[in-house]
Amino acid sequence: MSAQARLNAVGSHLSASSPKGLLAGDVAIVTGAAQGIGRSCALLYAAEGAKVVVSDLDPTKAQKVVDEIKAAGGEAFVVGGDVTAPGFAKNLIEQTVKKYGSIEHIVNNAGFTADKMLHTTDDDTFDLMLKVHVSAPFKIIREAAPYMRSKERERIARNKSIINVSSTSGLHGNVGQANYAAAKSGVIGLTKTVAKEWGPFGVRCNTVAFGYITTRLTQAKELGETIEVNGKKIPLGIPGRGNHSQTDAERVPDIPLGRPGSPEEAAKACLFLTSHLSSYISGHTLEVTGGRGI
Repeated sequence: MSAQARLNAVGSHLSASSPKGLLAGDVAIVTGAAQGIGRSCALLYAAEGAKVVVSDLDPTKAQKVVDEIKAAGGEAFVVGGDVTAPGFAKNLIEQTVKKYGSIEHIVNNAGFTADKMLHTTDDDTFDLMLKVHVSAPFKIIREAAPYMRSKERERIARNKSIINVSSTSGLHGNVGQANYAAAKSGVIGLTKTVAKEWGPFGVRCNTVAFGYITTRLTQAKELGETIEVNGKKIPLGIPGRGNHSQTDAERVPDIPLGRPGSPEEAAKACLFLTSHLSSYISGHTLEVTGGRGI
């Protein structure tokens, strides 16, 4: 069942007064939530009873996700902006607490690629990946500290979690992605440190390292999808993915399950690590790859 179908199925049960689900009554921030994995996380978390802060660079698209959630009886609102911008993290946390009064979960999902061979990668292109994939999650987590590092027994007992999204590129490296791989590796170190420092406050922190998930980052580069950052358009996608004569199994012979993963499947992995189903898991990196790389 897709995240949207799940949301529709339980929509009649979702309300601020009597939420039901794995995240019933919790407040969850999801960055990069207007499309792809982030959108699926926002829909699924709402379906499981969370009040969702839908954050994205494109507030218009983010509002459409909020509208979907509200139409099914869930609760959500938008905080737009660039996660790398000065003051973004402070604004995100302040608006969340002002609206809902607490923060139980953060999914640091916002990100993109800016691929070049290492010897042609300029400083700005390298630094940009560090800013969006490492510095931005760090700043958001740091701003949330006063609301998540509570010493009150009742607050410590609550399910509180942080998910930092990584990639198999961060685990194994990848041709043309020295910047992206370095950043996605760095966020794993951030995760482990947060797990050690914030564990005594009942906060779990884990990483999800995705393999081939069907998003705009893994579609054919020839389709011309771009993201605009600081007035500059950055092309997205992978060259040569446009060969439609091949079956999934032919395109991905190194994936035992024989196909790419869907954003909905990716979101389910995040939900598992966010929910109480993983209450004794922290500092872990969950590989979501269909078996690729084993």
